[in-house]
Amino acid sequence: MLYYLIIALKVFCLYHIYKNHKPYYWFFVIFLIPVAGALFYIITQVLTTRDVNTFQNEITSIVNPTKKIKDLEKKIEFTDTYANRMDLADSYFEIKAYQNAISNYEITLKDKSQNALYAHQQLVLCYFQMNDFDKVISHVKQIKDKPEFKGSKHQFCYGLALREKGDLEAAERELKAIDRPYSNYSERLELAKFYIENNRKEEGKSLLEDISNEAQHMTKPNRRLFRQTINEVEQILKTL
Repeated sequence: MLYYLIIALKVFCLYHIYKNHKPYYWFFVIFLIPVAGALFYIITQVLTTRDVNTFQNEITSIVNPTKKIKDLEKKIEFTDTYANRMDLADSYFEIKAYQNAISNYEITLKDKSQNALYAHQQLVLCYFQMNDFDKVISHVKQIKDKPEFKGSKHQFCYGLALREKGDLEAAERELKAIDRPYSNYSERLELAKFYIENNRKEEGKSLLEDISNEAQHMTKPNRRLFRQTINEVEQILKTL
C-alpha cells in the first residue's frame, strides 16, 4: 500500500508540474528524491495555492478514478445541472470511457443557453478515438468557424478523418495548418506519413528531418515527453 501511495504522490507532482508550467528543475527533484522531493513540492507549490480538500480529491482521483465518477453520478442524481453533467463527461473522458463520455456530452448540448463549443470539441476527440469519422466531421462543422479551431488538436483529428474518408486534398489542407516549428510533433509526424503514403517522399522526408533537428535542441524533460514520436521519426528516416 505504501508503494502505491508513493507512486500516486509522484504521479500527482509530475502532473501538477506539467499542468501548471512549473520550472523544469522540479522534474529532477521528484525523480532524484521521490518521497522527500514530492512532499517538499506539495508543501511549497501545492498547499500554498490550493486548499487541503482539493489536494486530497486530486490524489483520490489518481488512485481510484472510478470513485470520482461514482461521486459525480450521485451528485447528478441529487441535482442534474449543466456543470455537474460536464464534470461527469470529463471524468469518463479522462479514463477513456469514451462512449459514456459521449452520452453525457450529448446531454449537455440540450441546454441551449450554454456555449456548446467545448462539448463539440470533446465529442470530436471522443469519436476520433472510436474511429467514427463521420461523427468527427459532423461535430467539426459546428466549430470549424471558431477561432479556437485553427491549429488545434480538433483540426488535426478533422484532417485525419478526411483522410480516412478519402478526401485527400481537404485532409492535407487541415493537416498543414498544424505544421508549426518546435511544436505539434506527433501531429507533424502524421503529416509526414501522409506525404510519404501519397508518393511525396521528399516532402515527407524534409518534414521528418525538421522534427529530428528540432529534437536535438529539446530540454531533457521534453525529450522524455516526446520520446516515442522522436524514435518513430528516426526509424522512418532510416528507411527513406
